[in-house]
Amino acid sequence: MTVCIVGKKAPLFEVDAVFPNGKDGVVSLAQNIKNNIWTVVIFYPKDFTKVCPTEITAISDRYDEFEDLECTVVAISTDSIETHKKWIATPRYENGVENLQFPLGSDTDGIVSRLYNVYNEEEKKSLRGLFVINPEGELQYLTVFHNNVGRDVDETLRVLQALQTGGLCPAKWRPGDELL
Repeated sequence: MTVCIVGKKAPLFEVDAVFPNGKDGVVSLAQNIKNNIWTVVIFYPKDFTKVCPTEITAISDRYDEFEDLECTVVAISTDSIETHKKWIATPRYENGVENLQFPLGSDTDGIVSRLYNVYNEEEKKSLRGLFVINPEGELQYLTVFHNNVGRDVDETLRVLQALQTGGLCPAKWRPGDELL
């Protein structure tokens, strides 16, 4: 079994995905590395739940900030492409993620979730995990936590910016602050 270790190569993956334009395609970590961009991979339990749309739309609403940092985002769950398409087409006020700005990957068999150690075998779905991978394919940051708690976009962006400095960033560091 692959083990995700910060500072080591992240497990390569390729997943079928639905893109913001509604078209099917493939998301590939190897392609992102080839394109020399940072990648934030977000695993989440299921479409059409209570917490998931709050965090997916929060990240989507600020996706331009990730792009400004030469970073792409992909969200992955064990839902099918068809379920993702329905979720993207569903208005936000109905628990959907309309106007999504990044792809939703489909990991119906849990292979990628297992590679990243976020697959719950009993429930057959992913835990909530966040992985930041640099352009060289090295895992720089990971968090995995209970499915009852959504991610904070400010903290995700802060960590990404801190990692991109290449320096030592103290607690509460913010862009523009001095490095250690």
